[in-house]
Amino acid sequence: MSRTKVLVIDDEKEFASALAERLQLRIYDARAVYSADEGFEAIRQDPPDVVLLDLRMPGMKGIEALKVIKASHPGIEVIILTGLASEKSATEGTLSGAFDYVIKPVEIEDLIIKIEQAKHKKEQR
Repeated sequence: MSRTKVLVIDDEKEFASALAERLQLRIYDARAVYSADEGFEAIRQDPPDVVLLDLRMPGMKGIEALKVIKASHPGIEVIILTGLASEKSATEGTLSGAFDYVIKPVEIEDLIIKIEQAKHKKEQR
């Protein structure tokens, strides 16, 4: 059985790198990139099963990036990560195709549950 591929897209480099490392320690094939454009290139080269996508980034915002990802790779499940929660952004993310919406900081065990649920949904297609 292959390892679940997770791509972390977050402009907070220390957070994104640390999260990818923690996921690698828990049997995931995880990597981090630091902008939407880097994320699109990573997806083009090696599509992940699940993307963890920051909502607020310089340049292209998370909701815009989510729409691009879902348009080009509808089978990839996207979990929105944000430090600033709002009902509007949660609703917009869900309507744009996000699998779930998680508030930072998040416990790694809780995030793993969400990743596994997203991977299961992807496999059911």
